[in-house]
Amino acid sequence: MAVSRRNFLKISGGTLLVGPVLRPTPAVAHVPEMKTSGAVRTTSICPYCSVGCGMVVHAKNGKVVNVDGDAEHPINEGALCSKGASVRSLADNPLRVTTPMYRAPGAAGWTKMSWDEALDKIARNIKDSRDKSFKLTTTAKVKEKLPDGSEQTVEKEYTVNRTDAIAHVGSAALDNEECYLLQKLVRSWGLVYIEHQARI
Repeated sequence: MAVSRRNFLKISGGTLLVGPVLRPTPAVAHVPEMKTSGAVRTTSICPYCSVGCGMVVHAKNGKVVNVDGDAEHPINEGALCSKGASVRSLADNPLRVTTPMYRAPGAAGWTKMSWDEALDKIARNIKDSRDKSFKLTTTAKVKEKLPDGSEQTVEKEYTVNRTDAIAHVGSAALDNEECYLLQKLVRSWGLVYIEHQARI
């Protein structure tokens, strides 16, 4: 579209006269409220792999509203992988089992039981298994040197105080101190098959 010089000056002059009258109102930036404001901040450890990344969990009214990587944690320094970032779904999942479930031998389905019943049953099963399988001593064949320089194989008895019927597997959700205490506990029962998710 061609504009003559005269029309250009008319348009420009009109703009200069009308411009000061039609001043736009200044823009006001609206900052939305953060979802973590007023939330309880708790540090935790990611339960997924064996790395043990630190997390900061924010909760309001008993519900998790946000999960971030802990910038002060020496392992992940604030970063989280996709599984760690989605850890909130563990607490908010409607399919999550929140009460102990028990399936009796030969039963087709699971039944709910109270925490007290579940802990008593676990304790009873551990005690029964330990009592049935506990070994005070074991024998092993070893070679001994005789005074003339020859060797002979003899059976020796050793004190072992152990059970081979129970094993324990640790979790990546545990920190060093919890793992230490669990080691002390299960070794006091006589367990020798002790593993951790980090090594499997």
